[in-house]
Amino acid sequence: MSPVLSTLADLIRINSINTAYEDGTSEAGVAAYLKEFFQREGIETFEQEVFPGRSNVIARLPGKNSARRVVLEAHMDTVSVKGMTIPPFEPTVSNGRMHGRGSCDTKAGLAGMAHALVALKRDGIVPPCEIWFAAVVDEEHAYRGVVKLCEGLTAHASIVAEPTELRLVVATKGVLRWRIHTHGKSAHSSKPHLGINAIEHMSRLILALEPEHASLSQHVHPLLGPATGNVGIIKGGVQVNFVPASCVIEIDRRLLPGDNVPQIFARYQTLIDELAARQSGFHATIEQPPLLVDEALSTEVSEGVVKTASAVLRDAGLDGTPAGVPYGSDASKLSRQGVPSIVFGPGSIDRAHAAVEYVETDQVLQAFEFYRDFLKRFE
Repeated sequence: MSPVLSTLADLIRINSINTAYEDGTSEAGVAAYLKEFFQREGIETFEQEVFPGRSNVIARLPGKNSARRVVLEAHMDTVSVKGMTIPPFEPTVSNGRMHGRGSCDTKAGLAGMAHALVALKRDGIVPPCEIWFAAVVDEEHAYRGVVKLCEGLTAHASIVAEPTELRLVVATKGVLRWRIHTHGKSAHSSKPHLGINAIEHMSRLILALEPEHASLSQHVHPLLGPATGNVGIIKGGVQVNFVPASCVIEIDRRLLPGDNVPQIFARYQTLIDELAARQSGFHATIEQPPLLVDEALSTEVSEGVVKTASAVLRDAGLDGTPAGVPYGSDASKLSRQGVPSIVFGPGSIDRAHAAVEYVETDQVLQAFEFYRDFLKRFE
């Protein structure tokens, strides 16, 4: 087994489920492994504490031009293993695929990036720019790891490891999640006319949201397709013989580059106001602050990171055409910091979080070669 794949197997064996999940531990085991991995190679390593016991690990390789920096970034945490139908922490290889939780999302990219730095160090190659490899925490919940990384960060390019099937991703959708509450009045169910049924009012709001979300299909991005909206959670009532005084829904809106969050909330407020004008007793509020705001990523194809990545891929016989994906990543946070960013890695997003998670081993090795060659060429 190649050294890159051996490292990937080691990483899979380490439980690094995000602490936000019921079966979560932390990323500490992976962080300790990476620190020893780089220190053994004589590569400078330091930590950024994000939460007590949960720190980003950064490895630094000097470059010819100390005024320019490239960031390779990958997250250490995984999602829960609940529902998996294979042993989550026992890496097995069959039919050219390595299985296990995190194999695809995103320990394969993590291993490839780590070995790219080691390859340059062992070969005595001083890259054109200083390199930071950042292994971060909390991508699978609240992105606090990359937010910490961005504090005061200056860089001229970044590559974020996610499963893109070796495609050069320059655009990703953002996400906005929030709650809307309907407010009623409790009463005994034998006299419902004395109460105001918050669930019935919420049903009217949900019906009003249906055509609103359907209309988003008319707003299409050339790489990302349409924006979307989905009501994913509804909760209401106390017990069956009460008229429910409250009901709440959670909405997931996938954002396109240029979408304006205040304008989106204003549109939903208009829908609420229109219902209140038509329906006696209707009262709904948008909860603030929202649960999550993550803007979309859109990196211009004229940026040096895109041009270099495209050239490296073409020289390797791969597709260097810029692409878009519907999911988000840490790249959008780096981009907001002013760092031109792309997303690239082995494996398919369809395997991420899956009951049977795996990554194609040949893609892992190709990704390693891409990261290494990119670092040699980006100036």
